[in-house]
Amino acid sequence: MSVTPYGFARTPEKGLARLHWADNGWAVDGRPPDVPALRSLRGLEIEWPEAEVPELALDGLLRLAAAGIPLTAHRAVPWIPDDLAALLTDRAWLDHAPDGTARCLADLRREEHSVLLRRLAHPTPAAEISIVMSTKRPGLVGAALAQMERQRDVAAEVLLGLHGVAFDQVRAAVESCALPVKWVEAEARVPFGEVLNRAAALASGDYLAKWDDDDWYGPRHLADLFMALTYAEADVVGTTAEFFYLEPLRATIRRTTFASGAGYPSEVWSDHVAGGTIMMSLAKFREIGGFPGICRAVDLELLKAAHRAGARIYRTHGLGYVLRRGLSDEHTWRLPLGHFLKVAANQWRGFRPSLLMEAA
Repeated sequence: MSVTPYGFARTPEKGLARLHWADNGWAVDGRPPDVPALRSLRGLEIEWPEAEVPELALDGLLRLAAAGIPLTAHRAVPWIPDDLAALLTDRAWLDHAPDGTARCLADLRREEHSVLLRRLAHPTPAAEISIVMSTKRPGLVGAALAQMERQRDVAAEVLLGLHGVAFDQVRAAVESCALPVKWVEAEARVPFGEVLNRAAALASGDYLAKWDDDDWYGPRHLADLFMALTYAEADVVGTTAEFFYLEPLRATIRRTTFASGAGYPSEVWSDHVAGGTIMMSLAKFREIGGFPGICRAVDLELLKAAHRAGARIYRTHGLGYVLRRGLSDEHTWRLPLGHFLKVAANQWRGFRPSLLMEAA
């Protein structure tokens, strides 16, 4: 299916429009649907035809769903598959009206609905994915492995780089993990990127996905990345770095712009993706030369190397990912907490991820 969510607009400029059947096809206010023109709408309200329609009517709806256009209906008709009917008639996302406040959920609930429709319209086979993670914090390994176990619609293995950590410190967590786990031990003085490379050398999957030990991932994180890699026909894919949990403040923020004020959209071609979400084929990873063998900014330099090699890098939605941020010296990405408050489009008390995280 050539239609994709590319160009999805997080904040619509207009309200709902009417999608109706006109002679031989769907129409929006009397005209055939034009996806770029529909991006500014909050969504489409389906008006079902009274007479029987050809099979291509369902294809037309699936094309709009594949484009990420939010679709809704008060009821479903018999020829709509049950899974699509359930999404179309779930109108909870419309309960939230835009109000311009930092706690407003209207745009978020709309985008969640869009992602659910995309998943239905872009079915993909279960990819074989090698998850690579380096850690200096044995206490976080169990929780990280548990999140990997929750991944749906993929066949995953874990490649664990123990960075100054003895295997005995994580043995219980590894041996209780239902996924295949391979590991390497490296001394603390070994550069972070080199530890990742040693772990990645054990990969047997078709794709390699980077994972950070202290962040949260939804159960469809990997499947959504592979879906985006497939429909975009990209070489490298990652998500937005959009949701942050600020531990010292016990607050969750969502950013939709850069600090400069420039937009930070998803569903675009961009070499700026969240480092803890980078995915590519194992062949492309080896072609690029692997992770740079440095101590910091490993993800950034990997993306730069991919860009120099001519790789097509795509940024998809970040609703299935939450970055944890504590004091700035605790992370390889050093930014003060004030930076995240400055770029926050939304701010909520406590841990408030997207519903797509399914309470990760």
